[in-house]
Amino acid sequence: MTATATAEATGSVVGFDQVTKTYGSVRAVDGLTLALHPGETVALLGPNGAGKSTTLDLLLGLKQADSGSVRVFGGSPRDAIVAGRVGAMLQSGGLMDEVTVGELVRLGCALHPKPFPVPDVLARASLTQLADRKVNKLSGGQQQRVRFALATAGDSDLIVLDEPTTGMDVSARQAFWATMREQADQGRTVLFATHYLEEADAIADRVLVLHRGRLLADGTAAEIKAKAGARRIAFDLEGPIDEPALRDLPFLTSLDVSGHTVRIQSSDADATVHALYGLGVHPRNLEVAGLGLEQAFVAITAAEEARTS
Repeated sequence: MTATATAEATGSVVGFDQVTKTYGSVRAVDGLTLALHPGETVALLGPNGAGKSTTLDLLLGLKQADSGSVRVFGGSPRDAIVAGRVGAMLQSGGLMDEVTVGELVRLGCALHPKPFPVPDVLARASLTQLADRKVNKLSGGQQQRVRFALATAGDSDLIVLDEPTTGMDVSARQAFWATMREQADQGRTVLFATHYLEEADAIADRVLVLHRGRLLADGTAAEIKAKAGARRIAFDLEGPIDEPALRDLPFLTSLDVSGHTVRIQSSDADATVHALYGLGVHPRNLEVAGLGLEQAFVAITAAEEARTS
């Protein structure tokens, strides 16, 4: 059974089955297969050029795959969107300037097959006090909140967000994600692409890592960290630091020396620390910890770059 057929049989929200999309000689999406399930909050990560935006465009029917299939709620992306089952907040595309926030949100609600009341949509996006302000008078973060309001103007089952908190301050970002948790708690599936890896770590039930259009990793944030197969070692040294000797430590994957503080990543922390003491040095404030999601993401993508170069 194909991935798409399996997705439909198990009631999955989205199914990509061996999807490929090229632009000239660039393969933006390369044989991508994945499924999203009801009620999941999924983070889509990857360096610039990884294929995140193209993947979202394919999911939303804004682009057509060269090969493979994309199914949303068992049908085409277009059918799902026309039925009002998908709400989207994208980076691309502008907002109407010479209208007020309230007018634009009312239009979004009027166009949705299953609209929410306009006051509720404004309140959810913290826009009630800005309803009479023209869109072109808003800050970047406020415009992002308008895009969010349009994405949640009706009772959609899937919400797709492309870099949703860009331009928002810390308090606005926290309020935004509290709202998105409520959406997921109500059974909606939330898929978001982000460069803020701490958001993925804190918010996502599941993390997808893309690189050159291919899926490198798929799991919880904890599973992604474990997949990197490395740990962080940090300590202080007094006196001159012999960097060449430190670089020769076994299982070392990275080394950073800042003043008297040394930070190491190692694929076998026990062996590295044992060899460190064998150098005759006396590390102080020694710490050994697992990688954060950001370090794991860098390690996974760097390993893939090395493998394919």
